[in-house]
Amino acid sequence: MKSKHGSEALSDDSRTILATKLAQSIEGKAFSELADVTFEHRGAMLVGKVLIESLQQRGYGLSDFDAVGALTSAAVPIVDAIIHAANAQGAALNAFVMDFVYPSIKGPSIAGERVLLVDSWLSEKSYIQTSSLVTLRDGNELGLDFGIIAKEGATVVAIASLIGSRRQFEHSPKSESSSQTFTIEAVNPTTQERAQIPFVMVFDEDALRLMSPADAATTAESEPAESEHGTKDVQA
Repeated sequence: MKSKHGSEALSDDSRTILATKLAQSIEGKAFSELADVTFEHRGAMLVGKVLIESLQQRGYGLSDFDAVGALTSAAVPIVDAIIHAANAQGAALNAFVMDFVYPSIKGPSIAGERVLLVDSWLSEKSYIQTSSLVTLRDGNELGLDFGIIAKEGATVVAIASLIGSRRQFEHSPKSESSSQTFTIEAVNPTTQERAQIPFVMVFDEDALRLMSPADAATTAESEPAESEHGTKDVQA
C-alpha cells in the first residue's frame, strides 16, 4: 500500500526491529535518551527510515519541510539520521539544533523555511528529567522555541518524537488518537501568537514497555547477519 505521497507502506520488519531496540533501551528505566540506539550504526539507519515513513503515513512528505531541528542534544543523532535517509530518497534537507545557552539555533539559516522539530522522547517524564525544550504540560519552553524559530523567519510544520505518550493527550479534543497524531499549543512569548502544532509520535511508551523479553529476543535473533564487510542488510 502507498501513502498519498507515493511512498510504500512502512516496512513491518524495520518498524518491529526498531521497536525492539527501543524497548530494550528503556527497559527498567523511567527515561532514556536512547543513545544506545540512535548512535548505533544499524539503529541510526532504522531511525531515519522509520521516522520518515511514519511521517509520510501521517500525511507529511519530504517535500513538506526544508529543515529538521533537534530540540535537545539527544535528538542530534536523530536529525542526522533523518537528513541522510532523506538524501537517499533524493531530498536535500538541512539540520539545526536549538541553542540552550543563548536562545538561537546552530546550523544553516532557516530563514523562510518550513521546519520539522524532533526529539527522542517526549512525555511528562521526558520534560521533567531532561533539558527538553518541549514541555507537554504547560508548553512554556516550547513557546520559547516557537518564538526563536518565528524570529528566524521560519515556520514549524510539526513536532515528531521516536517515543511519546498517548495518555498525555487522552483528554485533548483536537487529538487523533487512532493515528498517533496529536496537537500541542505553542505561545510565542514575545507576540503572544498561538499556534496548534501537530505532534507525531512514532512509538507509544506504554506499548514499548509491554513488549516481553521473549519477543525482544526473538526479534533480535531475526536481524540480518553481518556481511563479510561488517555491514547488515536493511529492509527496503
